[in-house]
Amino acid sequence: MFLSCSAQINGSLAADSSSVLSVSTSLEPRMTSLIRTIASAGGQTGGNILDGSAIAKSMSAASGTSANFKNITPAAIEGTVQISKISEFLASANAGRDITKNFIFFEQTRAGGRCRITISLINGPVIIQSLSPEIFDYLNALMAPVVTGEVMTKPEYLALVASIYSKAISDEISGSRIRASVDFPGPVTDVKGGTWTGRKVQFNVPLLDLLVLETPLVYEVAWN
Repeated sequence: MFLSCSAQINGSLAADSSSVLSVSTSLEPRMTSLIRTIASAGGQTGGNILDGSAIAKSMSAASGTSANFKNITPAAIEGTVQISKISEFLASANAGRDITKNFIFFEQTRAGGRCRITISLINGPVIIQSLSPEIFDYLNALMAPVVTGEVMTKPEYLALVASIYSKAISDEISGSRIRASVDFPGPVTDVKGGTWTGRKVQFNVPLLDLLVLETPLVYEVAWN
């Protein structure tokens, strides 16, 4: 759910690397209007801007993953994602394209555990395509480097969006964030890219950082 949006993710990660996530996301008004225009140009009229059932079907195609989303409004969805082994997330959907080694690393020992997520221009397009071809198409229309793989700075990308669409759209992208709160298997001892209290880690990710990936995004958590 990586458009110009407000997104909240809450969930937990277990010692066996299974995960349950609750997700809610809604598009900002100008982005909603833009996507409706893009969809109409492609012959799609009416219906949902974000299609919860279609996105859930795409995500559930990954082995060991079950997603269930419903539309709250045509531009807002909420639901859950269950992953049986986060360390193998997307592996079956990308046989022969070994992105999972570089995407998610999970380790649990008697002494504690560690989980690392890395998103870069190399694996970003494959990750988004695997999670949701529908979102991939919209981000491609927005020329987002996370799907095009193009090397670009954040100011360059915002200037491009403003010149093709409008400054109002680039402003919405610049102001959007993805917030996540995740409980880990034990007391957290160290976090890269977030903050923590006890077992709970909070991430607050500017959408622009994710869309452009001017530098790879790396989030790492260690626990006892």
